[in-house]
Amino acid sequence: MVPNGKSPLTPLAQEALDALARRLPDEGELTYNHAYTILKEEEDLERPTAEDIIERLYNKGHLYEVEEKLRLTDH
Repeated sequence: MVPNGKSPLTPLAQEALDALARRLPDEGELTYNHAYTILKEEEDLERPTAEDIIERLYNKGHLYEVEEKLRLTDH
């Protein structure tokens, strides 16, 4: 069992999460398009791959959505 209750991430997903955390605006949330742009610039991920990674992070509880914006959980 993972200590924080979240399943472990693949190295690519972890790098993507770290990139999003580094570039998180002061207000603490990102639009989907901003998140895709960050993943393109930081990790060289094209849109379909970025969408898949965002979905994985969301499904594993590392991201959540509020009013169509993404927020990171405990990162």
